[in-house]
Amino acid sequence: MTEHATRPRRLPGDAADLVELRPWQEALRAQFPQITADESLAYLDSAATSQKPRQVLDAVQRYLTTTNANAGRGSYPWANETTALVGRTADRLRRFLGDPDPGRSGVHFVSGATEGLRAVARDWLPGLLRDGDEIVVPFGDHQANLVPWRETVDLLAREGRHVRLRPLPCQASSGDYDPAALARMVGARTRFVAATHVHHVYGGDMNVHRIREVVGPRVPICLDAAQGIGHLPLSVAELDVDFVVFSGHKALALPGSGAVWARNARGPVFRPGGWSGTQNTAGIVSLGAALDWLEAAGVRRVSRWTTALAARLTEGLRRLAPYEVLGCGLSLAADSAVQRRVGIVTFRHRDIGSDDLGFILYSHGFMVRADSLCQAGVDEREGSVRVSLHVYNTPGEVDRLLAVLATLR
Repeated sequence: MTEHATRPRRLPGDAADLVELRPWQEALRAQFPQITADESLAYLDSAATSQKPRQVLDAVQRYLTTTNANAGRGSYPWANETTALVGRTADRLRRFLGDPDPGRSGVHFVSGATEGLRAVARDWLPGLLRDGDEIVVPFGDHQANLVPWRETVDLLAREGRHVRLRPLPCQASSGDYDPAALARMVGARTRFVAATHVHHVYGGDMNVHRIREVVGPRVPICLDAAQGIGHLPLSVAELDVDFVVFSGHKALALPGSGAVWARNARGPVFRPGGWSGTQNTAGIVSLGAALDWLEAAGVRRVSRWTTALAARLTEGLRRLAPYEVLGCGLSLAADSAVQRRVGIVTFRHRDIGSDDLGFILYSHGFMVRADSLCQAGVDEREGSVRVSLHVYNTPGEVDRLLAVLATLR
């Protein structure tokens, strides 16, 4: 047997990544003032909102104290520079997403993923649909990626256009999409599919490329990338989606920032309706700085780090009998070939309610999310605890968390 054959297979979530990337990670962690202010606290709620690196904070401070003005509303230098900053950030986002045709695509800044998805549903989707058409949307992902599509279908029905709303099929055992079931569902009247890049509860990469393979080249796909941008590489050329919608505050930028990227190649050109009003220029500046920071840090390395931390946590939870980890059970073992949790691990204690568990963990210095996580189709009583990790989290924080959880029997 050769040396290569006897060497253990190195997996994406292998602990070797935590060793190899540790110097890189320590240098990045030092750039987050709120993280380093109190080492006794562990912030484990980045899927709700991320902390901000100094580079982003400095960019906003510099803008607000040097060129702050309204974009597109004046001809004096500050206003001109603000207008140019907005345009440069739009171009920056196109490059970050690997836009294959930037001359055709559109970038529209919004307050976050919820507003962006609603804008696609309200201002674009009705122009695509006719009576008797069907759209396929997720019924088990975030509420923000279900409610707007339902609202549009109800609105069209009141106008006499009856569109069928069909659930995007999922595998019950893992929460991942089921391309075989989707293939049986898609028909000649399928006009649109909405999907999620990374599941906000199960933490899995939802393999959206398989949806394009099933629905073919003509059906538009809208991607909720709120938990994907900044956490793992996203190429719109490779995924061949038509919309990417996300919240900036989950990607190291300020609250109230986000964007809709529109390919404008299938269906009508996307143009948000109504009067746009004043843009959140400080938020847009923060988003551009966050994209610069992420590109310099290396999104692929961020993904390797957070996936390795999630693997460390799931492996530890697997050994603790009172806990149930939600999502793909096959991803729990350290030697699993399907470790795809992109920094999100959600679990329940079999005897302690999620609210109580959240309070207990905070008493030990851990800040986690503990409720129903805004998951569509889930009752508020079906709470769980979500640990969501970012580049500033450490193996030591994961080990401390597991040590506390082990005492709660």
